[in-house]
Amino acid sequence: MSNHLDPLSNLLNIETIQRIDNLDLPTMQKHHLRILAHCLQILKIINADNSFEYQNKNPLREWCDNQSKKFDDKKFSDLFYQQLESTSKKLSTFSKKIGKNFEDLEIDDLVLLVKQH
Repeated sequence: MSNHLDPLSNLLNIETIQRIDNLDLPTMQKHHLRILAHCLQILKIINADNSFEYQNKNPLREWCDNQSKKFDDKKFSDLFYQQLESTSKKLSTFSKKIGKNFEDLEIDDLVLLVKQH
């Protein structure tokens, strides 16, 4: 199955991936950074999409449920939701700590977060 039809499969552009790969970080931190960057992009998409707010009080839950329909797997939706919710809280707390809006976080900010843990 081709990923070029699914916009969520390529949220990180090649420049971002190469920038992360070229950082002087251990492999696990680079992996963590790629995951955080991917989740941040998903969360930005969800926050920008006003259609979810009319369907459900929890746009993140709605989005995860919609994604899991592709796999017909409720457990996937639950796990995906838990992971994204946890990441959302982590990014929100971190953004407040550094005095930025969640939506304004960039790779350099995520590098700082990864280096803290």
